[in-house]
Amino acid sequence: MNGSTTTVTILGSTGSIGTQGLDVIARHPDRFTVTGLAAGGAHIDLLAQQAARFNVPDVAVFDAAKAGELREALDQAGARYTRVQAGPDAVVALAGAGAGVVLNGITGSIGLEPSIAALQAGSQLALANKESVVAGGHLLFSAQTQDDQINPVDSEHSAIWQCLRSGTHGEVTRLVVTASGGPFRGMRRDEMTDITPEQALNHPTWHMGPVVTINSATLMNKGLEVIEASRLFGMPPERIAVTVHPQSIVHSMVEFRDGATIAQASPPDMRLPIALGLSAPERMDHVAAPCDWTQAATWTFEPLDDEAFPAVSLARECLAASEKHTAVLNAANEQAVHAFLDRRLPYLGIVDTVREVIDAMDAGLRGDPYFADVPEMLAVEAEARRLADELIARKAA
Repeated sequence: MNGSTTTVTILGSTGSIGTQGLDVIARHPDRFTVTGLAAGGAHIDLLAQQAARFNVPDVAVFDAAKAGELREALDQAGARYTRVQAGPDAVVALAGAGAGVVLNGITGSIGLEPSIAALQAGSQLALANKESVVAGGHLLFSAQTQDDQINPVDSEHSAIWQCLRSGTHGEVTRLVVTASGGPFRGMRRDEMTDITPEQALNHPTWHMGPVVTINSATLMNKGLEVIEASRLFGMPPERIAVTVHPQSIVHSMVEFRDGATIAQASPPDMRLPIALGLSAPERMDHVAAPCDWTQAATWTFEPLDDEAFPAVSLARECLAASEKHTAVLNAANEQAVHAFLDRRLPYLGIVDTVREVIDAMDAGLRGDPYFADVPEMLAVEAEARRLADELIARKAA
């Protein structure tokens, strides 16, 4: 703590979650003090400007080669007294420095070690890095030093988290995760053969980073969210439903045993779950615009087309198999998405490649369902990435 304010470290500060998190903090300067920022290194000038604006004492850049450039940018931005750390270990150290809240907006499984470091340091973890749970949930939860230390920031999981306040765990029948359906909702699989990266990046309701946006187009994002919901809230996969809700107003729901369903609704604005992740259990004033109930509106809900979008079914299979299978799912998908964005793999090849990698590695993943430690997880992920790259190169030849 710094006086009466909550100290905050933001990981992935130049990305979508990080920039919106800083926007929330800028609107409530009496509540928060930013003590650390970390970013990959793709947007050095923005990182330096953030550090200068919020008078941040410590900044870490994942790409160690960018340390000199960051130092120069900080000096030019008027943040010459900000300390610079560089490299993956520096990001982990910053996450574990003991801030009141660590907002993890890193994309990918590289966010797991910083998440663990934050929990071990006793920080409240505002978690937007779903891969921490998907790739190494057992390792993540084992690092908690107190109950209720993780505040979900994904809009769907934040919604479930809020709805669960309406009853006890034993009263819950199902979790219902909503999906916008992405840009290709309603299309048949045979109509998706020539989809381009530009089309897939054109999400109808959300503005996100490229990997998350492509995952939303394939609905792999929804598959990862089913895995995350199961592990975060202790719910078996067969009691987690997915419904397509194109308006993206209802962010998820919880169904209780008496037949009541509690939903969390708001316009699609990530600042709301980010703010609650920073301030929970208390809500803050003036975070996002509420629904305008004076205007006519129609909300629709549709069943998921598993034939056109097989990613959710594949994720459920991996969730039922083991934590190792879900780590492979995530790692192979990251490689396939990057290949699609680079035009080395067709759109339909993304999920097909992920399934091929899982099938090829399945026998070796059987046994203990959990990773013993982070190095074991990284080794399995590395093999999944290698195999995915090999399959992608073979398809392109």
